[in-house]
Amino acid sequence: MAIIRKSSERGHVDLGWLNSYHSFSFGHYYDPNFMGFGSLRVINEDRITPGKGFPMHSHANMEIVTYLVEGQLEHRDSLGSGSVIEAGEIQCMSAGSGITHSEYNPSATEPVHLLQIWMEPDEFDLKPGYSQQSIGIDRDFRGLKLIASRDGRGGSILLHASCDLLVGALAKQQKAFHQIIPGRQAWIQIISGSISVNKLTLSTGDGVGIDDAFDPLCLCGKSESHFLIFDMDKQ
Repeated sequence: MAIIRKSSERGHVDLGWLNSYHSFSFGHYYDPNFMGFGSLRVINEDRITPGKGFPMHSHANMEIVTYLVEGQLEHRDSLGSGSVIEAGEIQCMSAGSGITHSEYNPSATEPVHLLQIWMEPDEFDLKPGYSQQSIGIDRDFRGLKLIASRDGRGGSILLHASCDLLVGALAKQQKAFHQIIPGRQAWIQIISGSISVNKLTLSTGDGVGIDDAFDPLCLCGKSESHFLIFDMDKQ
C-alpha cells in the first residue's frame, strides 16, 4: 500500500523571509488526510532569506531533526548550546520536558535550504538534549546511508524515536534496495531529482508512505537524485 504526497499538493506559506512547503498539517495549514505518517508529524521544506530566522520559541515532547541541504543555520537554545550547522550536517534536538531555541540564517548574502522534521518520541518528558554531526558523505556519494537511529548504531545520530533515517543519492539508472521488515513502514521524501520506487515515479518535493511491503523496495534513479527514507515502527 502506498500513500502518495505530490509536491504540488503540499501546504505552502510565503512570509517573505520564509518560503515553506508542508508535507503534513502544520500551523495554520490543515489537511485531515495528511496529519502525519507513523511517528512522523512534520516535514517542512524551508528556505530562509539571509539574516532572518525563527526567534526563541519553545517545544516539548518532540524529536526535531534539521537536515541542511544548502547554506548555514545558526542554533541557540536554553541548554546553552550554540553552533552553526553546515550543509551536509544533521541536527537533532530532543525537546523532552521542554526546550527553548532559535534558528537563524547567519549569512548576509546566501539563503539557507533545509528540511525541518518532527517525530513523536518513544517516551515523554525525557531530559532535553541537543546534538549535531556530519552525515559523512561527499558529492560523489551514491547509495543509501544510515544517518540517524534509535540506537545510534554505525555512528548515526541518536533519536529517541523508533525510526531509522537514511539518506540516499542515486545516479541515473542506478539502483538501490531497501527492505521494510514486518511491523514497520517507510516514508520516502525526495529532496532533488527523480527516482522510481518499484513502479512509482517520484520527483523533487514528492513523498510516499509505504506499508506492508513484503519484498525489498527497488529504488532506481530517473536522474541524479537526493532523498531521505524514514523507516519506522507502525503506529
